Amino acid sequence: MPRRGRAAAVPARGAAARGLVVVHGGGREVSADLASRGIPVRAVDGLRITDEPALDVVVGVLAGRVNTRLVAALNAAGASAVGLTAADGRLASVRRASRYRAANGERVDLGFVGQPVGEPRPRLVFDLCAAGHVPVVASIGASASGQLLNVNADTLAGHLAAGLRSTRLVIAGGTAGVLDGEGRTIPAVDDAAIDDLIGGGQASAGMVAKLIACRAARRGGVGEVVIVDGRRRAFDASAGTTVAGPGAEAAPAGPAREGSGEAVAP
Repeated sequence: MPRRGRAAAVPARGAAARGLVVVHGGGREVSADLASRGIPVRAVDGLRITDEPALDVVVGVLAGRVNTRLVAALNAAGASAVGLTAADGRLASVRRASRYRAANGERVDLGFVGQPVGEPRPRLVFDLCAAGHVPVVASIGASASGQLLNVNADTLAGHLAAGLRSTRLVIAGGTAGVLDGEGRTIPAVDDAAIDDLIGGGQASAGMVAKLIACRAARRGGVGEVVIVDGRRRAFDASAGTTVAGPGAEAAPAGPAREGSGEAVAP
């Protein structure tokens, strides 16, 4: 779906809320840019390995081209968007991720990949929202030493939503929520269903990141968390999968599949 069409859904949501924060990645654009430069795309279990040449591309694409184009599209749709990264104003503290244990049992260094830690510093975002702006955060963070790191956008969105005490988190992906083995949307998942999907190897690596981010947001106090189809123009109103809190009833979960997308964290 064109970026401008997706962006058109955001201003209406922002007008109905006290504040809206958009968090985005851009995996497809990064992969295309790497290919154009002849840099191999390396991954394990669907997770990108970000070495130094790849990091330069990731930062340029996400913090530069994708962020600026998304800001421009939001502004054209009626919002007042401001582009940021997780490094700006020390919005999120990030450390280099530990070695990843692959499905085959091998420990793999993912390179310059970051994991949010501690509590976000939301003052900059609060100030922007209070002034009527929509912060648009590219999923690039920085370590305590200033090393730039590539952060999963869903992980960052869940982390910021909890830290900002958001009332709602919308993860806009490439499918109509979490799908069962027959391609049907699972209306809701709870902790037990998430454990089954991840522990049983039924969820793809991309969906694992989404489910973990959503669960972390719920546990962090976010009132409503939903995974929706980000390909739809009115994705915020589309059917999807609700990540249920403690005591909520969830539909039985089958194998899950997922496509790349962006996260919107009101």
